Amino acid sequence: MDKPLKTPPPYPIASVDHALRAATMLQMEGGATVAQMAERLGVARSTAHRLLAMLVYRDFAVQDENRVYRAGPVLELAAHSQSQVSRLRAAALPHLRRLVDLLDETANLTVRTGDTARFIASVESRQALRVGSREGMVFPAHRTTAGLLLLAGLDDDELAEVYSASRYQDGLADRPDLARLRSELDLIGRNGFAVNQERSERGLVAVGVPVHDRDGAAVAGLSVSMPSVRYDPHDLRSLVATLSGAARALEADLTADG
Repeated sequence: MDKPLKTPPPYPIASVDHALRAATMLQMEGGATVAQMAERLGVARSTAHRLLAMLVYRDFAVQDENRVYRAGPVLELAAHSQSQVSRLRAAALPHLRRLVDLLDETANLTVRTGDTARFIASVESRQALRVGSREGMVFPAHRTTAGLLLLAGLDDDELAEVYSASRYQDGLADRPDLARLRSELDLIGRNGFAVNQERSERGLVAVGVPVHDRDGAAVAGLSVSMPSVRYDPHDLRSLVATLSGAARALEADLTADG
Protein backbone atom coordinates (compact mmCIF):
# COMPACT_ATOMS: atom_id res chain seq x y z
CA MET A 1 0.00 0.00 0.00
CA ASP A 2 1.23 3.53 -0.77
CA LYS A 3 2.49 5.41 2.24
CA PRO A 4 0.75 8.71 3.11
CA LEU A 5 2.35 11.74 1.51
CA LYS A 6 1.77 14.95 3.40
CA THR A 7 1.52 15.68 7.09
CA PRO A 8 1.12 19.29 8.29
CA PRO A 9 4.27 20.62 9.99
CA PRO A 10 4.20 20.56 13.79
CA TYR A 11 4.94 24.30 13.97
CA PRO A 12 3.12 26.00 11.07
CA ILE A 13 3.95 29.65 10.34
CA ALA A 14 0.72 31.48 9.56
CA SER A 15 2.34 34.37 7.69
CA VAL A 16 4.19 31.99 5.36
CA ASP A 17 1.02 29.98 4.79
CA HIS A 18 -0.91 33.15 3.95
CA ALA A 19 1.75 34.30 1.50
CA LEU A 20 1.83 30.93 -0.25
CA ARG A 21 -1.95 30.79 -0.48
CA ALA A 22 -2.06 34.34 -1.84
CA ALA A 23 0.50 33.49 -4.52
CA THR A 24 -1.46 30.38 -5.48
CA MET A 25 -4.70 32.34 -5.82
CA LEU A 26 -3.06 34.86 -8.12
CA GLN A 27 -1.53 32.10 -10.21
CA MET A 28 -4.73 30.12 -10.63
CA GLU A 29 -7.39 32.83 -10.76
CA GLY A 30 -5.78 35.76 -12.52
CA GLY A 31 -6.18 38.62 -10.04
CA ALA A 32 -7.48 40.01 -6.74
CA THR A 33 -7.78 43.30 -4.90
CA VAL A 34 -6.50 43.82 -1.37
CA ALA A 35 -10.06 43.55 -0.04
CA GLN A 36 -10.71 40.30 -1.91
CA MET A 37 -7.44 38.79 -0.75
CA ALA A 38 -8.13 39.78 2.85
CA GLU A 39 -11.56 38.13 2.71
CA ARG A 40 -10.21 34.93 1.15
CA LEU A 41 -7.37 34.59 3.67
CA GLY A 42 -9.42 35.71 6.65
CA VAL A 43 -6.97 38.47 7.58
CA ALA A 44 -7.10 42.25 8.00
CA ARG A 45 -6.73 44.40 4.87
CA SER A 46 -3.48 45.83 6.21
CA THR A 47 -2.08 42.31 6.50
CA ALA A 48 -3.23 41.42 2.99
CA HIS A 49 -1.64 44.62 1.67
CA ARG A 50 1.72 43.78 3.26
CA LEU A 51 1.60 40.23 1.88
CA LEU A 52 0.86 41.45 -1.64
CA ALA A 53 3.53 44.14 -1.44
CA MET A 54 6.13 41.51 -0.61
CA LEU A 55 4.92 39.30 -3.47
CA VAL A 56 5.33 42.26 -5.82
CA TYR A 57 8.81 42.94 -4.47
CA ARG A 58 9.84 39.34 -5.18
CA ASP A 59 8.16 39.31 -8.65
CA PHE A 60 5.50 36.81 -7.61
CA ALA A 61 2.86 39.48 -8.30
CA VAL A 62 2.31 42.72 -10.17
CA GLN A 63 -0.24 45.49 -9.59
CA ASP A 64 -2.11 46.94 -12.56
CA GLU A 65 -3.49 50.44 -13.08
CA ASN A 66 -6.77 49.45 -11.38
CA ARG A 67 -4.94 48.33 -8.22
CA VAL A 68 -5.66 44.69 -8.97
CA TYR A 69 -2.86 42.29 -8.14
CA ARG A 70 -2.04 39.61 -10.70
CA ALA A 71 0.50 36.82 -11.07
CA GLY A 72 3.98 38.20 -11.71
CA PRO A 73 6.77 36.78 -13.87
CA VAL A 74 7.52 33.98 -11.40
CA LEU A 75 3.95 32.67 -11.42
CA GLU A 76 2.54 33.54 -14.81
CA LEU A 77 0.24 31.01 -16.46
CA ALA A 78 -1.54 31.22 -19.79
CA ALA A 79 -4.51 33.59 -19.58
CA HIS A 80 -6.79 30.90 -20.97
CA SER A 81 -5.86 28.49 -18.19
CA GLN A 82 -6.49 31.18 -15.57
CA SER A 83 -9.89 31.88 -17.07
CA GLN A 84 -10.92 28.21 -17.06
CA VAL A 85 -9.82 27.59 -13.49
CA SER A 86 -11.33 30.85 -12.24
CA ARG A 87 -14.69 30.12 -13.89
CA LEU A 88 -14.77 26.56 -12.60
CA ARG A 89 -13.87 27.66 -9.09
CA ALA A 90 -16.45 30.47 -9.02
CA ALA A 91 -19.20 28.11 -10.18
CA ALA A 92 -18.22 25.47 -7.63
CA LEU A 93 -17.96 27.58 -4.47
CA PRO A 94 -21.73 27.82 -3.75
CA HIS A 95 -22.01 24.06 -4.10
CA LEU A 96 -19.02 23.47 -1.83
CA ARG A 97 -20.58 25.70 0.81
CA ARG A 98 -23.85 23.81 0.47
CA LEU A 99 -22.01 20.51 0.96
CA VAL A 100 -20.42 21.86 4.14
CA ASP A 101 -23.87 22.96 5.36
CA LEU A 102 -25.25 19.48 4.69
CA LEU A 103 -22.35 17.31 5.84
CA ASP A 104 -20.27 19.60 8.09
CA GLU A 105 -17.09 18.22 6.53
CA THR A 106 -14.52 20.05 4.41
CA ALA A 107 -15.44 20.15 0.70
CA ASN A 108 -12.97 20.42 -2.19
CA LEU A 109 -12.82 20.83 -5.95
CA THR A 110 -9.78 19.38 -7.73
CA VAL A 111 -8.48 19.31 -11.30
CA ARG A 112 -5.81 17.14 -12.92
CA THR A 113 -2.79 18.24 -14.93
CA GLY A 114 -0.76 15.30 -16.19
CA ASP A 115 0.10 13.09 -13.24
CA THR A 116 -0.73 15.71 -10.59
CA ALA A 117 -3.97 16.82 -8.96
CA ARG A 118 -4.41 20.42 -7.78
CA PHE A 119 -7.01 21.57 -5.26
CA ILE A 120 -8.51 24.74 -6.76
CA ALA A 121 -11.22 25.37 -4.15
CA SER A 122 -11.77 24.31 -0.57
CA VAL A 123 -14.40 25.20 2.04
CA GLU A 124 -13.63 24.09 5.58
CA SER A 125 -15.95 22.36 7.99
CA ARG A 126 -16.97 24.31 11.08
CA GLN A 127 -16.12 21.45 13.43
CA ALA A 128 -13.19 21.88 15.81
CA LEU A 129 -11.65 18.62 14.58
CA ARG A 130 -11.64 19.02 10.81
CA VAL A 131 -9.55 18.70 7.67
CA GLY A 132 -8.01 22.07 6.83
CA SER A 133 -8.15 23.82 3.49
CA ARG A 134 -6.14 22.12 0.74
CA GLU A 135 -6.64 24.97 -1.73
CA GLY A 136 -3.61 25.38 -3.96
CA MET A 137 -1.98 22.14 -2.84
CA VAL A 138 -0.71 19.66 -5.42
CA PHE A 139 -0.51 15.87 -4.97
CA PRO A 140 0.29 12.95 -7.27
CA ALA A 141 -3.00 12.24 -9.05
CA HIS A 142 -3.01 8.53 -8.23
CA ARG A 143 -2.84 9.32 -4.51
CA THR A 144 -5.96 11.52 -4.31
CA THR A 145 -9.67 10.88 -4.56
CA ALA A 146 -10.30 13.37 -7.36
CA GLY A 147 -7.10 12.43 -9.16
CA LEU A 148 -8.21 8.81 -9.34
CA LEU A 149 -11.65 9.85 -10.58
CA LEU A 150 -10.09 11.89 -13.39
CA LEU A 151 -7.54 9.22 -14.30
CA ALA A 152 -10.40 6.72 -14.57
CA GLY A 153 -11.56 8.51 -17.71
CA LEU A 154 -8.33 7.71 -19.58
CA ASP A 155 -7.89 4.74 -21.86
CA ASP A 156 -4.87 2.44 -21.56
CA ASP A 157 -2.74 4.39 -24.04
CA GLU A 158 -3.49 7.73 -22.38
CA LEU A 159 -2.73 6.31 -18.95
CA ALA A 160 0.56 4.86 -20.21
CA GLU A 161 1.49 8.27 -21.63
CA VAL A 162 0.75 10.04 -18.34
CA TYR A 163 2.92 7.55 -16.47
CA SER A 164 5.56 7.00 -19.13
CA ALA A 165 8.74 5.56 -17.60
CA SER A 166 10.73 8.35 -19.25
CA ARG A 167 8.94 10.86 -17.02
CA TYR A 168 10.18 9.07 -13.92
CA GLN A 169 13.84 8.54 -14.76
CA ASP A 170 14.87 10.39 -11.61
CA GLY A 171 12.28 8.72 -9.39
CA LEU A 172 11.13 5.32 -10.61
CA ALA A 173 9.93 4.45 -7.12
CA ASP A 174 7.29 7.18 -7.46
CA ARG A 175 5.81 5.64 -10.61
CA PRO A 176 2.70 3.57 -9.85
CA ASP A 177 2.26 -0.01 -11.00
CA LEU A 178 0.09 0.54 -14.08
CA ALA A 179 -1.62 -2.86 -14.05
CA ARG A 180 -2.65 -2.40 -10.44
CA LEU A 181 -3.67 1.22 -11.06
CA ARG A 182 -5.70 0.27 -14.15
CA SER A 183 -7.61 -2.32 -12.16
CA GLU A 184 -8.38 0.24 -9.47
CA LEU A 185 -9.44 2.85 -12.01
CA ASP A 186 -11.77 0.41 -13.75
CA LEU A 187 -13.52 -0.27 -10.44
CA ILE A 188 -13.81 3.47 -9.74
CA GLY A 189 -15.21 4.02 -13.22
CA ARG A 190 -17.89 1.38 -12.68
CA ASN A 191 -18.80 2.66 -9.22
CA GLY A 192 -18.83 6.34 -10.18
CA PHE A 193 -17.08 7.40 -6.96
CA ALA A 194 -13.75 7.00 -5.16
CA VAL A 195 -12.76 6.59 -1.52
CA ASN A 196 -9.33 7.56 -0.22
CA GLN A 197 -8.54 6.14 3.20
CA GLU A 198 -5.30 7.71 4.48
CA ARG A 199 -3.70 7.29 1.07
CA SER A 200 -2.55 10.88 0.68
CA GLU A 201 -2.49 12.04 4.31
CA ARG A 202 -2.50 10.25 7.64
CA GLY A 203 -5.73 10.41 9.58
CA LEU A 204 -7.77 11.59 6.56
CA VAL A 205 -10.56 9.95 4.57
CA ALA A 206 -12.02 11.50 1.43
CA VAL A 207 -14.96 10.52 -0.75
CA GLY A 208 -15.46 12.05 -4.18
CA VAL A 209 -17.38 11.99 -7.47
CA PRO A 210 -16.52 13.37 -10.92
CA VAL A 211 -17.81 16.60 -12.44
CA HIS A 212 -18.45 16.38 -16.20
CA ASP A 213 -18.59 18.95 -18.97
CA ARG A 214 -21.42 19.12 -21.50
CA ASP A 215 -19.72 16.45 -23.61
CA GLY A 216 -19.56 14.01 -20.71
CA ALA A 217 -15.82 14.31 -20.06
CA ALA A 218 -14.72 14.48 -16.41
CA VAL A 219 -13.13 17.89 -15.82
CA ALA A 220 -12.89 17.98 -12.01
CA GLY A 221 -13.43 15.98 -8.87
CA LEU A 222 -15.83 17.04 -6.10
CA SER A 223 -15.01 15.58 -2.70
CA VAL A 224 -15.43 15.83 1.04
CA SER A 225 -12.59 15.16 3.47
CA MET A 226 -12.90 14.19 7.11
CA PRO A 227 -10.82 12.88 9.99
CA SER A 228 -10.65 9.11 9.73
CA VAL A 229 -12.08 8.74 13.26
CA ARG A 230 -15.34 10.28 11.99
CA TYR A 231 -15.71 8.17 8.85
CA ASP A 232 -18.30 5.41 8.99
CA PRO A 233 -18.44 3.10 5.92
CA HIS A 234 -22.16 2.67 6.56
CA ASP A 235 -22.58 6.35 5.57
CA LEU A 236 -20.85 5.88 2.20
CA ARG A 237 -24.03 5.49 0.16
CA SER A 238 -25.50 8.66 1.66
CA LEU A 239 -22.25 10.60 1.15
CA VAL A 240 -22.04 9.58 -2.50
CA ALA A 241 -25.69 10.53 -3.09
CA THR A 242 -25.16 13.98 -1.59
CA LEU A 243 -21.95 14.52 -3.56
CA SER A 244 -23.59 13.33 -6.78
CA GLY A 245 -26.43 15.80 -6.32
CA ALA A 246 -23.96 18.63 -5.85
CA ALA A 247 -21.95 17.53 -8.90
CA ARG A 248 -25.06 17.45 -11.12
CA ALA A 249 -26.05 20.93 -9.91
CA LEU A 250 -22.55 22.23 -10.65
CA GLU A 251 -22.61 20.63 -14.11
CA ALA A 252 -25.92 22.40 -14.81
CA ASP A 253 -24.38 25.74 -13.79
CA LEU A 254 -21.33 25.15 -15.97
CA THR A 255 -23.53 24.28 -18.96
CA ALA A 256 -25.67 27.39 -18.44
CA ASP A 257 -22.48 29.48 -18.19
CA GLY A 258 -21.32 28.13 -21.56
